[in-house]
Amino acid sequence: MRQELTVRKEDLLAVVEERRLGEILKPLVKEIHLFDTNISGTSFAEDNSVYEALEENEKLILQRENNRYDDQAIVILNARKQKLGYIPERDNLIFSRLMDAGKLLIAKVISAREADGFYRVRIGIYLVDY
Repeated sequence: MRQELTVRKEDLLAVVEERRLGEILKPLVKEIHLFDTNISGTSFAEDNSVYEALEENEKLILQRENNRYDDQAIVILNARKQKLGYIPERDNLIFSRLMDAGKLLIAKVISAREADGFYRVRIGIYLVDY
């Protein structure tokens, strides 16, 4: 007697119809920790309330930016799309190459504290892998 796995299309369809796609894929998503760094440019912020509201492990958006000063610039945004600063230029080359190749990177807050009149925000950078 042969033992084989049989998946009927109607069973698979029932699973997909009962759940949203994000719920199905969520167990397959891995966040791979790549690097820790500080957010650059916090001293130029006009409103420090965006830093005061940050919480440990809060997910942040990383987005490539067309920047005349840095070809590899990666801007960091909170969930409300407010600009927090940048990945430091000394750290952004590999991350910009990954993003340009279509990889999804995010950041998570490690800590945020005021120091010398500006906020020092430590973040971890993660590759989101499916």
